[in-house]
Amino acid sequence: MFQQGLSGLNGAAKSLDVIGNNIANASTVGFKSTEAQFADMYANSLNGISGNNPGIGVQVARLAQQFTQGNIETTNNPLDLSINGGGFFRTTVDGAIQYTRNGQFSMDKNGTIVNAQGASLTGYVANRDGVILQGAPVPITIDSSDLAPVQTTKANFQINLSSNSTVPKTVPFDASDPTSYTKQTVLPVYDSLGNEHTMGMYYVNLGAGKWDAYAANDGLTIDAKAVLQAAISSTAAQSAREAYQTVINTPGSTSADITAAQQAYADAAGNAVLAAAQAAGANQVQQDQITAVFTGATSVAATLGNGPAVIDAKLQAAVNVPAVKVGTLIFNKTGTLDAAAMAAATPATTLPLTINLPIFPDNGAVLTIPISTTFEGTTQYGTPTSEKMSTQDGYSSGSLQRFAADDNGVILGQYSNGKSRPLAQIVLADFTSVENLTPLGNNAWAESSGSGVPQIGVPGEGGMGALRSSSVEASNVDLTEALVDMITAQRVYQANAQTIKTEDSVLQTLVNLR
Repeated sequence: MFQQGLSGLNGAAKSLDVIGNNIANASTVGFKSTEAQFADMYANSLNGISGNNPGIGVQVARLAQQFTQGNIETTNNPLDLSINGGGFFRTTVDGAIQYTRNGQFSMDKNGTIVNAQGASLTGYVANRDGVILQGAPVPITIDSSDLAPVQTTKANFQINLSSNSTVPKTVPFDASDPTSYTKQTVLPVYDSLGNEHTMGMYYVNLGAGKWDAYAANDGLTIDAKAVLQAAISSTAAQSAREAYQTVINTPGSTSADITAAQQAYADAAGNAVLAAAQAAGANQVQQDQITAVFTGATSVAATLGNGPAVIDAKLQAAVNVPAVKVGTLIFNKTGTLDAAAMAAATPATTLPLTINLPIFPDNGAVLTIPISTTFEGTTQYGTPTSEKMSTQDGYSSGSLQRFAADDNGVILGQYSNGKSRPLAQIVLADFTSVENLTPLGNNAWAESSGSGVPQIGVPGEGGMGALRSSSVEASNVDLTEALVDMITAQRVYQANAQTIKTEDSVLQTLVNLR
């Protein structure tokens, strides 16, 4: 007799529970509100005819979660992520796969991206070259190792060489004499260890649209640098360097011992460089400048403390040999490079030029940087000589400074050398029936037989939502609507209680009949 009222009270109480839970989670990131859905109940009729039977109350048919989009709110954490559209973050904890819309992530001590419950965000990792390796999603761990240096292999000098330029007053070309060339441009390049060097190009106007080009490294022509490398290739010089190290590391070595070791290295290195300079065509004045570094009263090694590094620097400052051009640029009548005329010249110049930059002193890197050099975009117009845009493809090593995810889930690392590379890519998962996912708490769901199998994809593709870094998806609870629903549920509860009270009065009347 009281069945309908009791079921109504239970239904209204369940509705209040659901509404209360929604209100409690109004500020929970990624929370999805729940709606209580009800169905009426009828008793089975023995004769199969139930049209005249009143219902026996109400029952909770389903607690349906509402996977509508929540508002996107910005944060200051680059690892906070929001999904604008469909899909779930795929996480793993203790081997179990979970799905969530809560994008509040951080890094643990191992560099793995995790949420507050310790579940690891999964995706595709990148190799050391920044190539995303798609396959089975795995927990994303940020590789914080330094970005390896890349040696320069290609360079392009883009410049306008004014057709109004005059032929230099001084011949032949001498990098130390600005009157012997028309223009100099420089470009930073990198060796195999990522050490920066300055590649210089000198342009000498020959008139009639012809320009000789000379190359330099770190302020010295490549011919002078090649001469200096004789001090590295000389067996005697290297043996003397090792002997010097032995002396200064030996306890009890006197000043005289150290000075003698210095002079031995200066003699070996200086003579090797002098011989190379003579082979390169150095005149007597240029040879005497080299000789003065390591002989007689002017020997740099005579001063205590002037070890091989100081001697190398003094030799480098003293070397000056005739430079050999790396090529001749020939322009046509419209001011652009004439490849056919350059190929027909003697000697022929074919672009790109392979310019070998010698390194001195020895810094542990490969001692020659071969660079394929072009002059794309170089012109000879009547406007003043000016450098436009020169480029090269090398860079130094760099440490990871920061990282963030883009709309497609690619986590891009930015390094101290100004370069960036992908570190990983976040994947999303979606289901045919998201309403049938099994809630696990902590804003997480699990796959169920009713949800269907997960479809894995990257953000922004195949119906997956786009990611936004430094933001989170707020709860989709409408607090105003929830408060109104609470008032309605309260009225329903009171009405059902009144039903029971009325039925109790009727029953009391029947009991009092005599």
